[in-house]
Amino acid sequence: MSLDGVRKVAEADFPTRWGNFRVLGFEGDPGAPAPGCEPARAVESLVALVMGDIHAAPPLVRIHSQCLTGDVFGSLRCDCRLQLELALSRIAEQGAGILLYEQQEGRGIGLMAKLKAYELQDQGLDTVQANEELGFAADCRDYDLAAAVLKLLRVSSVRLMTNNPGKVAALESAGITVTERVSAEVETRQSFQRYLQTKQEKMGHILDQSGSIGR
Repeated sequence: MSLDGVRKVAEADFPTRWGNFRVLGFEGDPGAPAPGCEPARAVESLVALVMGDIHAAPPLVRIHSQCLTGDVFGSLRCDCRLQLELALSRIAEQGAGILLYEQQEGRGIGLMAKLKAYELQDQGLDTVQANEELGFAADCRDYDLAAAVLKLLRVSSVRLMTNNPGKVAALESAGITVTERVSAEVETRQSFQRYLQTKQEKMGHILDQSGSIGR
């Protein structure tokens, strides 16, 4: 199965502590990098976790950017793992949905550059300033592969779980209708309060009623 250079390369059953998913692996040909971003990889990868009937109604969808430090090691410099677990639990509660896990570490700058950004943040820079000090744009991610995978899955409209309006705009521009933006808000912790404030103030992320924001 392929579409515009995007290929499904594997599919299998995937039991998790949230319930039973299907895990699908996709590869795509990356486009040109955005200004201020590293040259694109030769191949771009994405993992999709799919639960239930995703065609009866617009499914709950989360586009989650890989975060080794948070997702695997439980870092409290960010809210990434908390949001990943929130998304999986919400999909399980509803009995249907899709989590798209993209290999775009550190807002697309890569793991080693992200660790260098951590070092600069320890010296007082915020996340945007650290990326820019390293010669990168504030955010080097794109969501073309995510949109293409949704089309391969025959999903044309979604309820998108995010606090990042850029993700909504990216899917809409790719022809995926976002019928609802579902909050990805998690409880704020002091260790990542400044991280969230920077996203809200400098990147336009949405501040919900309770006063905390997400990724």
